[in-house]
Amino acid sequence: MHALRHLIDRHDIFAQIHAQYGMPYIPVRPEGFETLCKIILEQQVSLESARACYEKLLVQSGAFTPENILELDAQQMRDCGLSRQKSTYVRALAEAIVSGSLQLETLSQKTPEAVRDELIQIKGIGHWTIDVYLMFSLQSPDIIPLGDIGILITIGELTGIRDKSAVAEITQNWAPYRSYAAFFLWHYYLKKRGRQIIL
Repeated sequence: MHALRHLIDRHDIFAQIHAQYGMPYIPVRPEGFETLCKIILEQQVSLESARACYEKLLVQSGAFTPENILELDAQQMRDCGLSRQKSTYVRALAEAIVSGSLQLETLSQKTPEAVRDELIQIKGIGHWTIDVYLMFSLQSPDIIPLGDIGILITIGELTGIRDKSAVAEITQNWAPYRSYAAFFLWHYYLKKRGRQIIL
């Protein structure tokens, strides 16, 4: 892929990752409510924990639709492993879709900036969630999720840079393929720890 080769040829950090662990896997997730809910569930917890909550929600709801999620009461959400906060976030997204104030199917036709402006209005959807949705579902090529701990740890390990403003500055050099840079960094982070990506 051109973007990955571009990064390898121009930046030592990606040449090093490639030499050590090979090319990264480029994950793709379908657009829509279900994926965005999964990303919300992944906020600040392990991917394994988030997947367990999602699977319980899927069983409880019967079909993972905004309407079905809104049918679940607080106790049912807790039984699926959701905190009160995450229950609020998932419900806020479902309500926005049911009311028509958010139309996820139109986001692929908009710029990343417009998508961010729209999604940030939903309670519980912050910049990290938007970054991941843009990268995995909308295939935006130039997103770097600087709120992601794996990204920050890996940059620190490979460059010695741990100051957030300095990290932000160095990542500017990876445009216009910062999403692919992030996939490289996640690849390194997971391979070094003997872990696999879970979607």
